[in-house]
Amino acid sequence: MTRGCATGVLLERDDETSLVARALEQARDGIGSVVVLAGPLGNGKTALLRALARHPGAASFSVLHASATLMERGHAYGVVRQLLEPVLAAAPAEVWAGPAALAGPVFDRGGADQPLDDAARSVHLGMLTLGRNLSAIKPLFVLVDDLQWVDEPSLAMLELLAGRIRHLRVVLVVTVREGDPLAERPAAAAVLAAATKRLRPRPLSPAGAAKLVRAKLGRECDEAFGLACHEATGGNPLLLTGLALAWAVGGEPPTEANAELVRAARPAQVRERVVACMRAQPEPVRLLLKAAAVLGESAELDAVSVLAGLDEPSTAEIVRGLDRLGLFRGAVFAHPGAREAVDDLMTATEREQLHLRAVRLLYDLGKPVETVAGQLLATSTPQGLWAVEALRDAAHVALRRGAPDTAVAYLRRALLDTSVDGPDRATVLVDLASAERLLDVNAAVRTLSYAVALLPGPRERAAALIRLTPAVMGDAPDAVVSILRGVVDEFGPPERLSGVDRDLSLRLEARLRFICRSEPWGLAGTRTRLDELQEGEWTDSGAARELLSVLVNSAALTASVSARRVAVLAEQLLARQPASSAHSASAAPLLVTALAAADSPGVVAGWLERALGAARQRGDVVEQAMIRTEQSLIHLVAGRVAEATRAASDSFDLGAWDWTSVGTSAAIVSGAVALQLGDPVLIDQVLASVDAEQSNPCLATVTGLLRGHTAVARGEHAAAALTLADCGAHLDRSGWRNPVLFPWRSALALVKLKLGATCDAIALAEEERLIAEEWGAASGIGRTLRVLGRVVGGDRGLDLTGRAIEVLRTSAHRLELLHALRQRAELTECPDSWRSCLELAEEIGAQRIANRARIALGFSAPARSGGKLTRSEQKVAMLAVSGRSNQEIAEMLDVTSRAVEKHLTNTYRKLGVRRRAELAEALRSVGSASPA
Repeated sequence: MTRGCATGVLLERDDETSLVARALEQARDGIGSVVVLAGPLGNGKTALLRALARHPGAASFSVLHASATLMERGHAYGVVRQLLEPVLAAAPAEVWAGPAALAGPVFDRGGADQPLDDAARSVHLGMLTLGRNLSAIKPLFVLVDDLQWVDEPSLAMLELLAGRIRHLRVVLVVTVREGDPLAERPAAAAVLAAATKRLRPRPLSPAGAAKLVRAKLGRECDEAFGLACHEATGGNPLLLTGLALAWAVGGEPPTEANAELVRAARPAQVRERVVACMRAQPEPVRLLLKAAAVLGESAELDAVSVLAGLDEPSTAEIVRGLDRLGLFRGAVFAHPGAREAVDDLMTATEREQLHLRAVRLLYDLGKPVETVAGQLLATSTPQGLWAVEALRDAAHVALRRGAPDTAVAYLRRALLDTSVDGPDRATVLVDLASAERLLDVNAAVRTLSYAVALLPGPRERAAALIRLTPAVMGDAPDAVVSILRGVVDEFGPPERLSGVDRDLSLRLEARLRFICRSEPWGLAGTRTRLDELQEGEWTDSGAARELLSVLVNSAALTASVSARRVAVLAEQLLARQPASSAHSASAAPLLVTALAAADSPGVVAGWLERALGAARQRGDVVEQAMIRTEQSLIHLVAGRVAEATRAASDSFDLGAWDWTSVGTSAAIVSGAVALQLGDPVLIDQVLASVDAEQSNPCLATVTGLLRGHTAVARGEHAAAALTLADCGAHLDRSGWRNPVLFPWRSALALVKLKLGATCDAIALAEEERLIAEEWGAASGIGRTLRVLGRVVGGDRGLDLTGRAIEVLRTSAHRLELLHALRQRAELTECPDSWRSCLELAEEIGAQRIANRARIALGFSAPARSGGKLTRSEQKVAMLAVSGRSNQEIAEMLDVTSRAVEKHLTNTYRKLGVRRRAELAEALRSVGSASPA
């Protein structure tokens, strides 16, 4: 029988420790696992977890331990720091190599004041690499107590670890309290679902219960009394401890005569006994208990003493007594149940008053502003202007440490201390919108609309509206657009204004034009407005440059101005934009898209690399997601397929498709890249991450194009034709007809050719060719010539393909050149043409086309030719690549786990891979394999 500390909670836990020991043995061989210790409050999970840290089987592991608390849920990466800081202190510098450096801001590497973000996927990826590096030195035994209270960023990291743990030398053991709503958060549920084994420590037996009670009482108790305690508590260790404590304080002997009193009680009454015990204490003791409960687990003894109104000697004596009783450890409660019991000693009014006194006390003591704000969150009584300022300061600190959800909570509480409809309330609302921008774009726009309505004049309203960038305002609802139009009308044309008012007017126009970029008003007069701004001294005005950037982007989307002019303007504007400045707050993303559409990626690559380095220094995941998305587009236009694929995959992991955070612009670019790459893994990830009915029409169109591509891959050409035609019609209505970014006519032409509608196919291809020549970008012209050649066929088709190759040799878009070379090789079956195709494919990293060329030349293709994947195998493989466990896949597809394993085994054999980690690359290299 397992024995441990004097509490006896570790009794009767041999089965659990044996199972974890087996998991440790497997981890040494590279097969990691997740073990969940679940159950109600007090069933011994925590004590078992602590015992596992001392298990002999863990001697060869680095043991990482963290305990989450309810009061510290707002501290970003608090649990991660608990886990990793001790082991990192002694780790060699090599563990920070490569992507692991992305985790540096969490541990104050590279600057203590760097901000973090709650959804910092780049940081999470860095920490995953850091964990891999650490486990390569020594396997990791990760123990996390109270998963339900883990802060959101740490929980996201644990979810990422759990999803990949099968291939790591790591054992993760977590405890979770059953029935706690916080345990149902998606990330927590994902960790629990990844469990290899879920254990529920059983209640103690009557003999074990008697031993625990004896240990707590410090003396022998009658057998009948021990049995009565077991019956009253059901063998729950915490309830047994509370019951024993109550009897110890009450002074009643643990005899057979008192057994009936215990037996008559119910488990819920055990807490009542603890509360009764506390009520029986002298008034100073009760005051101290209440003060400690209000100040929380991070309370310092001096503050507890002052709030309780006690002198230091009295406080010290009381704390020593409470420690002997097992209620206190230092200045905090020994277990949550004790603190919860203290709450029963206070009325709601008394609790409110104590929190208010705590606010003033902590404020006067000069405690950190977030400590003061935390107390204010527990109150509902307005405190006036000073509280508003304190909460705003605390929100600023929270944003700097990467906790926007906490900042939002502070600012919403600050609204209680503002007027109902005054400018002071508007100021807080503007701050709130800025914080919400990091969590939910739509919420931020709505909050800003409330603020604008409360501001007294057009200048104040304009200053508030420009707090959100044009790209963010692009997702504004009609009500906000109406407000923006009203403020624009109040200002009048910028040409009639000067100074600050002129700048505000120009920035307002930039936002309104971006919002209406898919409407006739937003598209009308783009060329004329460009001419007007260029004639002025626009390069000296940041506001005019912002408006120009919007106009250049609109001109690129609509192909209403020549590609050459767009490229020149975009390069000039980008040259005035420092790469180190906040990317998401600038117009740079609009310029990058315009330069890519104009087939002019030259100056952008280096600029984006510098911008990415600055974003990583700041720890801003939203900016990193945007920049990696833009890099994928630039790599694609420059023909760097492997780099484009990596950047697109990174941007997805960083949240480019979480458009509520990054806005729809990045998501649209990401979808366009996935579409042109034709990468089945990326396309499947994108489609799996968006709602079936997307509310944003532009985003819905891009996802529709992706679904059309997927339908083509499945051979469902009629369905694909309908989808592509519908999406194309929407793009035409929006005026978005750039043939480089959205070549839907070419895609539909090829589908029509498959359906035998050659005339329709030729008409579509010819129409896109005319648009491409009007736009003037070589990549667009070359693509349309190639597609027209494919549709026409014969000698004319070969001639058009040759013309496409000539045009594309002048373009940076080498992937388009490769497609044209492949088409010529397929039409001629000429070995020289296939050799040219193979050379370029290997150079730019297009492995699927390289494999096709090798086969045509009679070379050996990679050993991944075991047959086409069935549709079921494709689905299982895609879900496996997205990080889902076999059990999750089985539940999603409504099949057995055995069926999932069989499909994966067949897939590994057909693709020539040995493990899940190789699956994504194998799927990419064979392309979207059509089902057999």
